Amino acid sequence: MTVRVVIADDQAMVRDGLRMILDLQDDIEVVAEAADGQAAVRAVAEHRPDVVLMDIRMPGMDGLEATERLLRGGRPGLRVLVLTTFGEDEYLYAAMRAGASGFLLKDSPRAALLHAVRTVADGSALLDPALTRRLLEEWVKRPPPGAGVPDRLRKLTPRELEVFTGLARGRSNAEIAADLVLSETTVKSHVAHVLAKLDLRDRIQAVVLGYECGLVRPGG
Repeated sequence: MTVRVVIADDQAMVRDGLRMILDLQDDIEVVAEAADGQAAVRAVAEHRPDVVLMDIRMPGMDGLEATERLLRGGRPGLRVLVLTTFGEDEYLYAAMRAGASGFLLKDSPRAALLHAVRTVADGSALLDPALTRRLLEEWVKRPPPGAGVPDRLRKLTPRELEVFTGLARGRSNAEIAADLVLSETTVKSHVAHVLAKLDLRDRIQAVVLGYECGLVRPGG
């Protein structure tokens, strides 16, 4: 299956560089480019891509607002991969809450870009380890005022709560299985149930919810 991609970035040289890398792949096709968020929204409506490579800081409608619009009312299966620098932590946190599926540093190597596009297109989430650690420590180390434990966590069975805690700590299915002495197949089934019960798009939103409600903390 060919992964259809829209590139949204206000710098033409960045778009050109990304297109050159992606178009060399047999399984990836760049179907459109956009110089701002509004153009990205239009491009998605017209070309129906699988993945949007979304810059955050763009004139007019920025990448954050575009991400919120696309994932609030976009077509099922659309994934947003955010392109960022280390100086945009606050925007990244908001993008995570909006449902972006991955975060990639702009100076990442070619292999990381290709891996990220394929990973989110496959329905998985991608978190750059260095970026995620800084993001969580700076923006999610303490629950927002009055947050407490969300009522919706009470929907989970004790075992599902254990699995959710593993998800919130960023652990893989294999690591959760080892921690709980379960098979990976069983953990995969629990993960699907947890995400459905909590109305979460993917593992990234599980991380956000876990830190927001104080269930886990950086270094914990």
